[in-house]
Amino acid sequence: MTFKRRITSLLSSKGKLEQAIHLMETGETVRGFALLSRMAAQGDMEASFRVGRAYLDGAGVPPSLEEGARWILGAAEAGHVEATFVLATLYTVGLPEGFEIRAQTAGLDLSARPVSGERHPDFYQGRHWAQVAADAGSADAQALLGYILTNGPEDLRDLPRARALYEQSAAAGCSQGHLGLALAILHSAETEDAREIAASHLKEATKGGLGTAFDILGRMSEAGAGVPQDMGAAARYYRQAAERNIVGAQARYGLFLLEGVGVELHYGRAETWLRRAALNGDAESAALLGDLYAKGGELPPNLMEAASWYRLAAEQRHGGAARALGLLYLTGNGVHRDPDVATHWFRVASESGDHHADADFGNLILTGASATDDQKQALKERFERAAEKGDLVGAFNLGVCFAEGVGSTQDAAEAARWMQKATDGVVNAQFWYGRMLLEGRGVQPDPTQAMHWMEKAADAGMAEAQVAVAQLLVTGQINGRRDHARALSLYQAAADSGNTDAMFSLAAMYGGGHDVEENRSDAQKWFRKAAQRGNGLAQLMLGRYLVRGIAGVTDLVEGRSWLERAKAQGIQDAEAELINLDDARADEDD
Repeated sequence: MTFKRRITSLLSSKGKLEQAIHLMETGETVRGFALLSRMAAQGDMEASFRVGRAYLDGAGVPPSLEEGARWILGAAEAGHVEATFVLATLYTVGLPEGFEIRAQTAGLDLSARPVSGERHPDFYQGRHWAQVAADAGSADAQALLGYILTNGPEDLRDLPRARALYEQSAAAGCSQGHLGLALAILHSAETEDAREIAASHLKEATKGGLGTAFDILGRMSEAGAGVPQDMGAAARYYRQAAERNIVGAQARYGLFLLEGVGVELHYGRAETWLRRAALNGDAESAALLGDLYAKGGELPPNLMEAASWYRLAAEQRHGGAARALGLLYLTGNGVHRDPDVATHWFRVASESGDHHADADFGNLILTGASATDDQKQALKERFERAAEKGDLVGAFNLGVCFAEGVGSTQDAAEAARWMQKATDGVVNAQFWYGRMLLEGRGVQPDPTQAMHWMEKAADAGMAEAQVAVAQLLVTGQINGRRDHARALSLYQAAADSGNTDAMFSLAAMYGGGHDVEENRSDAQKWFRKAAQRGNGLAQLMLGRYLVRGIAGVTDLVEGRSWLERAKAQGIQDAEAELINLDDARADEDD
């Protein structure tokens, strides 16, 4: 500080205030606050306002909403326009329940008293103080008052007056005024000219760094409304809005990066932005992250991570995510296998409007998911109503109910009748009906038709059907038909989708003894994948491969580890393998 400024600060209030502001702006906030507090205690209005802002911002003093609001109130009551606007903002944004702004009485309180709790807007107090500041010429307050008259309680709303306030604020160069005016125009825009005018105001609003303005321009650029359609411009606007923590823009920009729309495809950055959007409450982004981690691609597959994101979305009633989470619990992928938990998430999915979730109900019953008699009866009645209206998924589920005695006594013939109706469009029904024809449950046995329907389900990508058909093709159970090459292909497809039984069977075929080319390296790879998912027989086989060096690599330590895991699951041959391994070591020691 110059000698002249120091002398001036000693001689005048204005000089002291300038010195305090200089200290606050140059990082010496503690000294600056001390000087401001002395002046505020002497009744200086500008100093009182700045003390209040310091408390609110935690600059030079521990943050305190209570103290900040008190000093702001004092300055506002003394006629300080900016303090009046800040006070209006505090009321409009909301204060914690039970919190009351009281006038400043005694001296400063330098202790931190954080106030927590959900904030509750007081639009009536907000309107009062915004009106006072707006009448005093504050463009920011004019925009705030326009917002209150647009979004406040019904008895406060006055859209024509709000628009006039936005126009007044925008004319003064206020970014918030430009944003409010753009939104007012878009609310009633019926022509492209009106949308173009709105876009011009949004561009003015972006000069003030308003994230919402960037976000809306991104959507307008994406749709070609009010501005030329330009995906590159949309991506740039979304990025700028996303960086300002606009959740919807984070989601859109992440999706653009994921799909390479308007910007170079980049999975890593896409995942980052989708993650931020999801953690900020965007259920769709959380569900998409679940899909990314479940399917892999550029990101390594991670079913545990997928489950956590699906759960975040499902807890917000995202139907697709709830169904996906239910499937993970049903199969035990990424989470512990729990049919009851799967039942819960399928129910959430169904209640959220995902009708595909109903098609998995039969699988839940097969796995022994628990439900009360009343719940089962209610489910059956719901499926019955849907089936009678021609809904194929309802017909399938009604067939399951009759097959398993859910909500009624078992009736195999009725089950087969409804299953047959559902085969026109429900893959699960094709598989079930095929199994019923194969076993003669409720219908005359017909192995040829059984194979037809099961293959149809397998061709549609149903992993369970692929495994079942492959097994029939390996054994030649249906009319002596053997086709090991096709069986291998079906096992491969099911294994790629994460089916553990298919992984084991695929490994067994590669291991030799079948009409396909032997490949022990691939056999060991698939035994490992199945073993890592808890398949006891796969753990046994992987242990054998490693101990005996069947695929060309010997690792006694890891092999023993897998054999011990298999033994812990009750696989009898694992114990014999371990005894042989110990005997071999004993012979070597001798």
